[in-house]
Amino acid sequence: MSLFETTSIQCPVCDTLSDFQAAGSVNADRRPDLREEILDNSFQNVTCPSCNEMMRLEPVVNYLDVELGLWLAAYPPRQIGEYLALEDEVQMLFDESYGAAASASAQEVGADLQPRLTFGWPATREKLFLRKEGLDDVVIEMLKLDLLRRLPEAPLRPGVELRVTSVSDDALGFVWIETASEEILQAFECNKALLVEIEGNLDAWAAVRSDLTRGLFVDMQKLYLGEGRDAA
Repeated sequence: MSLFETTSIQCPVCDTLSDFQAAGSVNADRRPDLREEILDNSFQNVTCPSCNEMMRLEPVVNYLDVELGLWLAAYPPRQIGEYLALEDEVQMLFDESYGAAASASAQEVGADLQPRLTFGWPATREKLFLRKEGLDDVVIEMLKLDLLRRLPEAPLRPGVELRVTSVSDDALGFVWIETASEEILQAFECNKALLVEIEGNLDAWAAVRSDLTRGLFVDMQKLYLGEGRDAA
């Protein structure tokens, strides 16, 4: 079931306070239209009734997609610094819903789900897009790290992210995007040969893979956010 609740948002332009329906959970198998809205970046877009300013509600939502084998907990980008605590909370929630603490039937469903924690709509959309395209999100994060060495001008800074937005037979489309505003700062394509090269040499990336997959927040940004989580 997809659940929505009323929330009040103040327009940043005219200061009008208006009520909108904010998503608390999305079941994409029952509402595939919501999956498509996330993919086309229209999900939770709202308009101020006074001045027609376009706004987007922050993500505080759980997303279930049994068809694609994906379970997401999405939070506002301003909370990314809390990712270690949120990983623990989200892991507990997943365990209670589909993991070790769930019913036998729920565990059967959960066995085919990839749980992830995301911050902001660009990251949430990317996880869904990669899963839909059959791409390994961990390897994609490795590819991003490799690209940072190759790009002459990488605008990497707090609040700016590198996200995959498209895929073709020969290339992956990337954008540097400002997370809060979703403004695209740069766009470029990467030859898929670089991805194939990494996939064929995973042993060399073992330490990075271990760091990326230690917890449900699988994103290269975690490597720059303090000491991170200790290895078990």
